[in-house]
Amino acid sequence: MKESRYMKKYSMPDKPGASLLFSTKKASKVLLNPEYMDKMDKDRLDPKDKATLAGLGFLVEDRQEEKKEMAGILDKANREQTKVNAVVVLNLQCNLDCVYCFEGKMKGSRYMTRDTADLLVEYFSNKALAEKKRLDITFYGGEPLLAPSFALLKSISKRLRARAREKGAEFSFFLITNGTLLTRKKVDELVPLGLTGAQVTLDGPRETHDRARPYVKGRGSYSRIIHNLKEIDGKIELQLGGNYTKDNYKEFPGLLDDLAREGITPDKVHIMRFSPVMQTKGEFSLPDFHDGCMSINEPWFREADLFLREEILKRGYPIPKVKPGSCMVEFTNDFVVHYDGSIYKCPAFIGRKELAVGNLWDGIKDYRESHKLGYWKKDECLDCEYLPICFGGCRYMKLMRDGNFDDVDCKKEYYDAVLESYVLQDIKYQAREKERDKGTKGQRVKGQWPMAKGKRRKTEG
Repeated sequence: MKESRYMKKYSMPDKPGASLLFSTKKASKVLLNPEYMDKMDKDRLDPKDKATLAGLGFLVEDRQEEKKEMAGILDKANREQTKVNAVVVLNLQCNLDCVYCFEGKMKGSRYMTRDTADLLVEYFSNKALAEKKRLDITFYGGEPLLAPSFALLKSISKRLRARAREKGAEFSFFLITNGTLLTRKKVDELVPLGLTGAQVTLDGPRETHDRARPYVKGRGSYSRIIHNLKEIDGKIELQLGGNYTKDNYKEFPGLLDDLAREGITPDKVHIMRFSPVMQTKGEFSLPDFHDGCMSINEPWFREADLFLREEILKRGYPIPKVKPGSCMVEFTNDFVVHYDGSIYKCPAFIGRKELAVGNLWDGIKDYRESHKLGYWKKDECLDCEYLPICFGGCRYMKLMRDGNFDDVDCKKEYYDAVLESYVLQDIKYQAREKERDKGTKGQRVKGQWPMAKGKRRKTEG
């Protein structure tokens, strides 16, 4: 058997001669002693160990067949997909005045009408639910919990939940909200309608957050958000995030300490994720904001990313794992419905009419060429060890940087710089991972030092 091309090999600082293997295809890792690694290199392993390492993604029968399989992996995922993931933009109105808002000049008193909401319910009822697929909606804005859109959100959810039951399908929804209106009362109203969780943004500790995300009239929003998070403790899955810039990312660990002091401890958070503010260009961009990130290959971002990941891990908060995955554009059943009924393939594309792929009344058109589906299916990408965790990168960043996404947004330089540190960080904090993920059992092979290994996962968006 041969070594997989989708694998990285690192050394361990405290184990001279050992080889740390990480599969980008299976998100698995294994630490092998020098003697065992030599047997693997010379294809002298016993059949049982070969089978184990093959199952973890480190060995393959034929590297060309593996490459061919990878070229078709997203097509296979689409054929097997039994769930529809839709982002529904209810409005473009917001009660905050974030200095970097990517919706920029689009913002205003624009709400989905009841007629459009009726079309939305019929669209999903006649497609996803009629085919007995699971329907997961993420309600988004603007701020989706503002009074007019909140009423519409309840109406849509109530009807879709009823339709799902009639058709023997499943329905649930999630919120992306700034958190200022995420009260216990609202959550209690929405949980019976299918609410499972919410993503809330906190841009650092109080002073940092209030500079970046004040109310429209200038008052800080931090205190209200923290109050609401404490009030809804345990009622829904809570994902917390924050958007940082080159100038303020070192202030973000203060937020983690504040959360712990307020009782919003790691066991109460499903995911903690900090991301760089993305720079926008064009007709919607805010003319006075220029501190956004244009590429993950920017050196400062690598430094910030590793720094913040370490700070999150050492405080015990759960983080997203490095695992196979692709942009939602590549997945047939993933799309965005805008407040006006137009349909897009990414939330960052909304309002850019040339990137719309259809609407609720006419359906979705063929967007394979316009959105460059499978543009990563070329030797340069298929031969890259990072393909399973990249698949061409971010179309939006490429669009903002170069004015088009005719080619991939290559992440190789970035992963060359950070992936080894990611893996070593995960090993360093494996005890806490095991405590959170009790019941996960790993496989052992001869010559392997005991350590945590990633779960085998299907590629998903």
